[in-house]
Amino acid sequence: MDIKYDEKGLVPAVAQDYISGKVLMVAYMNEESLRLTIETGKATYFSRSRQKLWVKGEHSGNFQIVKEILVDCDEDTLILKVDPQGPACHTGHKTCFYRKLEGGALVLDESDRSSLAVLKDVYDVIASRKENPVEGSYTNYLFEKGIDKQLKKIGEESAEVIIASKNPDVGELQYEASDLLYHLMVVMVERGLTWEDLCRELESRRK
Repeated sequence: MDIKYDEKGLVPAVAQDYISGKVLMVAYMNEESLRLTIETGKATYFSRSRQKLWVKGEHSGNFQIVKEILVDCDEDTLILKVDPQGPACHTGHKTCFYRKLEGGALVLDESDRSSLAVLKDVYDVIASRKENPVEGSYTNYLFEKGIDKQLKKIGEESAEVIIASKNPDVGELQYEASDLLYHLMVVMVERGLTWEDLCRELESRRK
């Protein structure tokens, strides 16, 4: 691979959420860590302080599943588009860039949690319920009843969205549309469809 490593054999690697586009962290990779990342599908970096390879999440469980690796025009910087399995930052924040400068002072970035990230988080909870049922969970009730019950709810929620759309109070539409999205995600999980699949389809239409 034509990657231009620096004099220490390293190249900067920017981890980015593949759905929201949020920058999660910046680390470094050497030739071996890049090779392992490609082979395993898990982001593997090189620690400059410890002078050793490290797999993101090897201790915390917050792995970064690599979806795509981009190389810049100068071939000396990488972007890893990843599916984060937990917070990227050791502080517990989703991204290491959770603060911003305002008037010379550091303040929390309230935009830390993007809209797309919320959809992904809800989807992940639904998928987790399917794999690890929780007693009394409405989501598990829908999975137990099967696809016909799930599709019936899609029909009911769609009708309620139509009715709410005629109401001057947009708050009702907001509520019903959220219900529809939730039930749609249940069906997506049931059928093995992800937000990535939908984004890929929409992107192909845009082109």
